[in-house]
Amino acid sequence: MRLELRGITKRFGSFTANDQISITVEPGQIHCLLGENGAGKSTLMNVLFGLLHPDEGEIIIDGEPVKFEDSGEAVRRGIGMVHQHFMLVPVFTVTENVVLGFEPTKSINRVDYKKATDDIRRVSKEFNLDVDPDAIVENLPVGLQQRVEILKSLSHDAELLILDEPTAVLTPQEIDALMDIMRSLAAAGKSILFITHKLKEVKAVADVITVIRQGRVVGTAQPTDSEGELASLMVGRDVNLTVEKSTFTPGEEVFEIRDLVVRDDRGLIAVNGVSLDVRAGEILALAGVQGNGQTELVEAIAGMRHVESGTITLKGRNITNASPRRVLDAGLGHIPEDRHRDGLVLSMSVADNLVLNTPRRAPFAKHGSRNLAAVKENAERLVQEFDIRTTSIYEDASSLSGGNQQKVIVARELSRPLDFLMASQPTRGLDVGSIEYVHKQIVDHRNKGNASLIVSSELDEVLALGDRIAVMYAGKISGIVDPSTSREAIGLLMTGTTSESEHV
Repeated sequence: MRLELRGITKRFGSFTANDQISITVEPGQIHCLLGENGAGKSTLMNVLFGLLHPDEGEIIIDGEPVKFEDSGEAVRRGIGMVHQHFMLVPVFTVTENVVLGFEPTKSINRVDYKKATDDIRRVSKEFNLDVDPDAIVENLPVGLQQRVEILKSLSHDAELLILDEPTAVLTPQEIDALMDIMRSLAAAGKSILFITHKLKEVKAVADVITVIRQGRVVGTAQPTDSEGELASLMVGRDVNLTVEKSTFTPGEEVFEIRDLVVRDDRGLIAVNGVSLDVRAGEILALAGVQGNGQTELVEAIAGMRHVESGTITLKGRNITNASPRRVLDAGLGHIPEDRHRDGLVLSMSVADNLVLNTPRRAPFAKHGSRNLAAVKENAERLVQEFDIRTTSIYEDASSLSGGNQQKVIVARELSRPLDFLMASQPTRGLDVGSIEYVHKQIVDHRNKGNASLIVSSELDEVLALGDRIAVMYAGKISGIVDPSTSREAIGLLMTGTTSESEHV
């Protein structure tokens, strides 16, 4: 399939998400759409897949202009989309998921599952997908669930596949396997639109790279271009992609958890006997595929989730099942995974969010009344020091970009005396420039002799920041290694494979 997007424009009120975007994808080509989070990539793909309608522009398939009223029409024209968040029914088999809505029938009200299963086996073998048609989807690893999504598209005769941030929840080995699958699909003549902001993946698999920034195409690039060149094109300025750290010289133990057991919202054990310690002058990075208990662990440490058993100790003080306020007062700084739900009050001003932890304490309150002058001075200083881009310190936090919202949280947490910093997914949804800034602040905090626990599903981030790396799988620590450990070895730990030597 040859696809052309000509002058695609999509507006939401006064905001232009896509501005005159033109792209051509040739048959058998892996065309990468590279851009920061919020650049307009997913909006463009939703337009192509019929989920949104363009305000201007044309979609042309094999020389013929087309208009999709819905995604069903896009599927019938040979376009398949693998979403970042899978669209699968967990309790169904692979076959049931693949044929859902397109069931082959033997007779009225009778689905021909044998034909469907045979078709899946054939397509799976042809493209090296290696998926059991009879397996229950919820029992499959994430990487295999993604293959089911690809199978769905191929079984519906897709000639062009849209892969939207497809590696967000995969281990390194699963990412390598996906790249092989993409190459085999392209070799068979399928066209692929690969949406990502990860530079290493682009260089590994792309034939052509189109870069968009703030809803516009700002240039094309080659996979032979350096990561620095690609990052500069994405952000519009030079970016330092290397995290610079001083030599690791750990001091005394600051933070300790022992035999921690925590349940999730369903009442199931999500953290199963976890023990960790973090020392002064150290960043302990916790790696793992999202959903292996990291969120529940962080919430338990922060006082946001009940600890079933075990202990949490900060500077010798037991803070197990302490309230969030007591935990913060004990000297813990928390950059939460969900900045909108747990990190900010979006309807409040930047100035108020910068004192959210200490609104009733000196110097921000005096004799029971707010000291507005101190709040104003604090906000002006931190906006300058942490490079928070805002038109006014009295602007609502909701009006800031994601990167600047994160800077507000980082500024608030790091501007007060801390014994221990805990940052969960600290750069999720941020552009390359904001990632560079947040990483620098975390490392500066460490270089002053402070202790930090960084929880991230991004392996590059874990390797860049961690002085030691702990890996979590199925609610347990599967290994603790140093950052010189290979990506492949860490990837094995992320799947629960351990050996006696994998602890430092």
